[in-house]
Amino acid sequence: MRETIHFAHANSFPASVYRKFLAALGERHQVGFLDAIGHDPAYPVTDCWPHLVEETIAHIESHYQGPIVGVGHSLGGFLMFYAALRRPELFKRIVILDSPLMGPFRSRGIWLAKKLGFIDSVTPGGNTLKRRDNWASVAMVHDYFARKPMFARFDPDCLADYAEHGTVDDGQGGRKLKFRPRIEHEIYCALPHDFPRYRGQLKVPATFIAGTGSDVLKPADLRFMRKHFNIQVQMQQGSHLFPLERPEETARRILDLLEA
Repeated sequence: MRETIHFAHANSFPASVYRKFLAALGERHQVGFLDAIGHDPAYPVTDCWPHLVEETIAHIESHYQGPIVGVGHSLGGFLMFYAALRRPELFKRIVILDSPLMGPFRSRGIWLAKKLGFIDSVTPGGNTLKRRDNWASVAMVHDYFARKPMFARFDPDCLADYAEHGTVDDGQGGRKLKFRPRIEHEIYCALPHDFPRYRGQLKVPATFIAGTGSDVLKPADLRFMRKHFNIQVQMQQGSHLFPLERPEETARRILDLLEA
């Protein structure tokens, strides 16, 4: 059966950077996305991301007919989870790719870090405002990130897409990041800490796919989501960014889930 899939991206990586992954899903299903969430002033970034969830729901309601399959990576998986809690009738199922859905102990730590003002030290947010944001050309963007260890693990096509589609014209003939560092920083600083309070409330079938080399979640977090949300947990080769490292392999795993 041909499904409608809505994809939600990770923080700092617009959905268009996942073109190879989305193309593989699109061979059998209709696929759509919101390219850079959090940049519409009507849906500001606030603590625990309620307006980003509203932006996600508004996009789904205005672009699709009938219930969909929600697929989200990192930030996007969190948004799929919260949207499915709020509006379960919009979803047939959700697939969460290595999102930081932390259990009670670590969620309390996130709350405390925000409360005491050191959240930048426990998330990647502290580095976002220092990140380089301009280059003379797409080729220079590509060369710059290809030297970074994290990006060096990317599928070559995904790295090329990040250089081209993860940046935009800066108005002076150069390139700047499409996902603005200020928005990225705000999203990290507002990382939800309230996931555990919704235990037992998820009514939509859900699968969580974790990267074998990811440090986003601990075994206790995975046990918590299995026990209290009935979320099926699977593993996928790669780091936290495995959809960009192994896009076709990740897509095949999701296709197998949908067809099982």
